[in-house]
Parts: sequence; structure tokens; C-alpha cells
Amino acid sequence: MEKSELLPGTLDMLILKAVSLNPLHGYGVLLRIRQISGEALEIPQGSLYPALYRLEHQGLIAAEWGQSENNRRAKYYTLTAAGRRRLREETAGWNRLVSAISAALNTTSEEV
Repeated sequence: MEKSELLPGTLDMLILKAVSLNPLHGYGVLLRIRQISGEALEIPQGSLYPALYRLEHQGLIAAEWGQSENNRRAKYYTLTAAGRRRLREETAGWNRLVSAISAALNTTSEEV
């Protein structure tokens, strides 16, 4: 499958979605986004960790230390109530935008 570029402003929404499914450590977030996007989205680690830090400081995700699958200490992220609210709002806004763009792109010359 062809990889897609991430649109500005969508990384936070994707991270919130990934951690809403179950607690994940940083690398797990990368893998989950790849999985739920059908392998189309690849998040660079250099973008992920500053975004996780930002989301944590905004109170949208919470972090807790735990053990990873390979017995290493890892920070696990979960969605907060504020994060759930933000994810709902962002998802609704994104869906409205996609519908509007889709309608515009599917307009035929007979409809104008």
C-alpha cells in the first residue's frame, strides 16, 4: 500500500484515537496508528514524542510508568476525560470537512 503524508493538525487526533483503544507506550502508538490506518500512515518518532509531551501537558492524555513487552520500563499513555471530549470534537470536525471536500470533488458539470 502507498504511504500517505499526514496533514497538519492530524497527528494529535490520531494519537488520541490510538490511546483511546487501550493504554500504549510511545512505540506502541506508532504501531497502532500504522495498524488502524491500514498501513498507510507512518509517523516519524521525531514527531511523535513532542506530540505526546504536548498532549500530556494539555491534560488530554495521562502517562504512567509500566513494563513493556520486552521487560523495559516504558511510559504508557491513556486518554483523559478532556482527551475523550477533544477526540469527539476533532472527529466530528474532521468528518464534516471530509464530507464537504468529497461533495465538492464529486460535483459534475451538470450539477453546476
